[in-house]
Amino acid sequence: MTVPAASPTVKSRVLIAGATGFIGHFVADACLDSGRPTYVLVRSIPKCPSAAKVLRSLEEKGAIVLHGLINEKEKMEEILKEHKIDVVISAVGGESILDQLSLLQAIKAVGTIKRFLPSEFGHDVDRADPVEPGLRMYDEKRKIRRFIEEYGIPYTYICCNSIASWPYFDNCHPSDVRPPLDKLQIYGDGNTKAYFVAGTDIGKFTMQAVDDVRTLNKSLHFRPSCNFYNMNELAALWEKKIGKTLPRATVTEEDLLAVAAENRIPESIVASFTHDIFIKGCQVNFSVDGPNDVEVSTLYPDEAFRTLDECFEDFVHGLNEKHLSPIDENTPPNPMVESLIVTATCA
Repeated sequence: MTVPAASPTVKSRVLIAGATGFIGHFVADACLDSGRPTYVLVRSIPKCPSAAKVLRSLEEKGAIVLHGLINEKEKMEEILKEHKIDVVISAVGGESILDQLSLLQAIKAVGTIKRFLPSEFGHDVDRADPVEPGLRMYDEKRKIRRFIEEYGIPYTYICCNSIASWPYFDNCHPSDVRPPLDKLQIYGDGNTKAYFVAGTDIGKFTMQAVDDVRTLNKSLHFRPSCNFYNMNELAALWEKKIGKTLPRATVTEEDLLAVAAENRIPESIVASFTHDIFIKGCQVNFSVDGPNDVEVSTLYPDEAFRTLDECFEDFVHGLNEKHLSPIDENTPPNPMVESLIVTATCA
């Protein structure tokens, strides 16, 4: 597929909802690094220490903090008008997906927003088909897509696939995990491949896309060839890094479906996505050469992705800097690299 060159762009004024969240803070950091006027929307001063720390960091880098809720239509209209916002990016969590409906109504009423990026940052929800309870979340994201299109709001859908790390099917939250040091869980036969993208690259390429005419009203897919692994290859890479062969435990399709059926949130959602990725192959069972699809590497061939090899290397270095053995399973996580070593399933 031949993609035309990007047109010269003017840096937009960007409002980010969910900027203190796991994906949102990568996007907000990249927005600030790009020199764009960056506004972050929060409901109040975060009580969570980690979120409060992220917010302070963003403020120190120049972010302008605004208070409000995306489901308050009139308030959002006021904010969009007063601050002359050009681009709105939503990175809100799964429980707030449908709250974007009020935000869309505000964007439509204002009529001056040049681009809206809804809270996706995972799979192409129109093509993936997870079992419940993950399907419910995707149905809500599909509903948001349909309202965006019905309202005629300019958009870009960010389909960045998996986060660069080891994929834990029974994880509660991305910030709580690290690669295994005791055994390796392999899903099915371990041969189904997936794409892995570092959080910093999600932020970087998202911000390159917001003013790019080539991504207007398109789904932007992240498919870095350097980070295309199946579970067996992922296991070999990690074992090479820690210098040790770990025992393997097979997690069958039936195992994943059983966890999903328990309907424990969020573990069951993560299990349903893991099944969709590593059993059904939802990231690789379609092409991205359609009229509404563009791929990051095609658009920005001179921009390198951070490799999964580098992400794993950082984790090992972090442990070694503390004079701890990387194969000591009692080793505490290293905060410096936790942001890179997170679950590979997608919310």
